[in-house]
Amino acid sequence: MRRISTPYYPSRNRLCLAALCTLIFFLCGCASIEGFRARPSSDNLETTIESNRFTVSQNEDVIGRLATIRLGKEDTLPDIARHFSLGLNAINAANPGVDTWAPKADERVLLPLSFILPDAPRKGIVVNLAAMRLFQYKEEGASMQVATYPVGIGTFERPTPMGQMHVVRKVVRPTWYVPASIAQERRKKGDVLPAAVPPGPENPLGEYALYLSKWTYLIHGTNKPASIGLMATSGCLRLYPENVKTLFDETPLKTPVLIVNQPYLIGHQNGVLYLEAHEPAKESSGPESEKLYKKLKAIENKTRHTLDWEQVKKVLAEAKGIPVPILELSQGSKITAAKPVEIRHPGTLYGKPEIPALKPHGWYILAADVSNKIAARRIAAIINHQGPQIPARVFETNNSYRVIAGPFDNADEARKAIKRLKIDLEIDGEIIEPIKNVLLDTKK
Repeated sequence: MRRISTPYYPSRNRLCLAALCTLIFFLCGCASIEGFRARPSSDNLETTIESNRFTVSQNEDVIGRLATIRLGKEDTLPDIARHFSLGLNAINAANPGVDTWAPKADERVLLPLSFILPDAPRKGIVVNLAAMRLFQYKEEGASMQVATYPVGIGTFERPTPMGQMHVVRKVVRPTWYVPASIAQERRKKGDVLPAAVPPGPENPLGEYALYLSKWTYLIHGTNKPASIGLMATSGCLRLYPENVKTLFDETPLKTPVLIVNQPYLIGHQNGVLYLEAHEPAKESSGPESEKLYKKLKAIENKTRHTLDWEQVKKVLAEAKGIPVPILELSQGSKITAAKPVEIRHPGTLYGKPEIPALKPHGWYILAADVSNKIAARRIAAIINHQGPQIPARVFETNNSYRVIAGPFDNADEARKAIKRLKIDLEIDGEIIEPIKNVLLDTKK
């Protein structure tokens, strides 16, 4: 699994008994975590937008539409991404400069919910690794129905294979048989994995798995939803739990699966030519760019219309993963992109990690002690989005901001969480043991 690392580490100074009592009192006696607060919305904002299912005609390639939303307090980009079925890669690329883990409340972000279909046969499942997006096609009369979901893909060391394959098996609540290479790698980090991980919260395959004809590769769920839209797997394709269930139910055996890598996509919609660019792999950026320019030149010669080459350069340089119009309908006229629709904040974001209530005599972990509030917020958010979740909060002391993970019911749970923090995030946590405090004892 790909680690989300952080440069901030907890203080190694041992907390004295008095400080521990004060901290526990502070933890359980004050409401430091603020709830949702979004900018008041006008009544003309839309409340929903389609993010997964679209209809496309045979001669068009662009689906969906762009939208914007204003962030609520304590929102993170992974929370917004999951609610709108976007990958972390997509929402980050579309919003350069926005803090992934500690964005500003009321900040407007773009939801890149418009997509150009891959240049591939519209049959079965097609995955574009460059976009980290899966497309499932079904014909319905004269039109084509497209379901699309973000995916997590393989790392540079263990890439997702490309090419044609098909679904050979479907399993509910699969067992994960740990590959020897992964077991060896984890052992080096001090994490000894069993030969097989049964269904449950510790299983990285989630609740549903579609096994592919290319041996050892799967399309499956995950217990780490924040990794969707990242190069985070050992080659498999990973989906949000809610998306993989739908895909599982709607995908029969022998469904063809084609995996491609197309960082530059060209598509037509309503007589307009669009270009969508994703960051290509370094080794393929030159050839892919040359291939694109040849295609665009051929289109320009065929249509006898001049492309907006300045716009083309801008799209390629920014690589925001958003379809942008590049073809002038007539000489001297300019094609402009449709204005994104503004969506009202839903208030409750689907899948956002919930932080359990504090317990006066629970076990806790000091995960970080830093001087910067935003840095502490980032660390807490990253920890909170681990899978399975490790709840974490930020508490302000006299001279610093402490990231506290917990509560845990017992010492074993706390020690397991410390181990995961070290292996996954390179964070050295410090256990805070329960201390009986008469000020907190509700029986007194």
